[in-house]
Amino acid sequence: MTRVALLDDYQGVALRMADWKGLPSGTEVTAFQDHLADESAIAARLADFDIVMALRERTPFTRSLLGRLPKLKLLITAGMRNASIDMKAAAERGILVCGTAGLPYPTAELAWGLILSLARRLPAEDRATREGKWQTSVGLGLNGKTLGVLGLGTLGSRVARVGRAFEMEVLAWSQNLTAERAAEVGASLTTKDELLARSDFVSIHLVLGERTRGLIGARELALMKRSAFLVNTSRGPIVDEAALIRALQDGTIAGAGLDVFDEEPLPLDHPFRRLANIVITPHLGYVTEETYRVFYGQALEDIKAYLGGTPLRVLRP
Repeated sequence: MTRVALLDDYQGVALRMADWKGLPSGTEVTAFQDHLADESAIAARLADFDIVMALRERTPFTRSLLGRLPKLKLLITAGMRNASIDMKAAAERGILVCGTAGLPYPTAELAWGLILSLARRLPAEDRATREGKWQTSVGLGLNGKTLGVLGLGTLGSRVARVGRAFEMEVLAWSQNLTAERAAEVGASLTTKDELLARSDFVSIHLVLGERTRGLIGARELALMKRSAFLVNTSRGPIVDEAALIRALQDGTIAGAGLDVFDEEPLPLDHPFRRLANIVITPHLGYVTEETYRVFYGQALEDIKAYLGGTPLRVLRP
């Protein structure tokens, strides 16, 4: 029997997102809704599984963990890149790693959901209205404001175009961005410091790596207007979390919209849960019906191809 584990199925939808009955007879598929953080607990759970699907980076597959999974032969990640998998260690142990495609628009859409929620104080007004209150705040319009986009790849470009549709001025920066590329989406290339100083809303769309870890720290936050908002739908560690908490508490910036965090799920006692000037969502950027059907549908294809001896979408160290 071939045993397949689908991890971190928070919403309990994995088994209906693909036709798992199409796998060869004798294949057993198990979806786990709860998230395990302890390595020993993860190793014990997965010890008897031949194939594991990791839903993005919810569960890291470190060298240590991979060494405790003797039966694991195929590790599938949702998406074609996963920084939480030790690819070199997997290759050394003969574990094949395959990926899936994704969709470019859901995270960009969520970024705008956070921006609009901050500008018009939607969560606070929703709560107030349910409590019997009426019009407790004065919101901000986006027309004429300045949007700063850090990272102008697939997602950042979509965010920039929407900013132009709102008739905002759009500034952009990344380490290799050219003025010509920025102009293609209606943005103006600036330095990082100028972008931070001029923007009313700053939205991050960068890949986490050595060059971007801690890119936004206390110095950078201090450059922003006290009336400005920071939005992060990329990865938590791009922003120095402790510095951001201080900036939010001290009023260095007006607020933040956050979908990603250093530790996920967010600990119950985390300061972000208590701050009134932020909007937080539980890493929902890619969490849509359409994306899940791509993730799980192509994971199913990966399993079939592997069992048939012709692996698909193989990822190399």
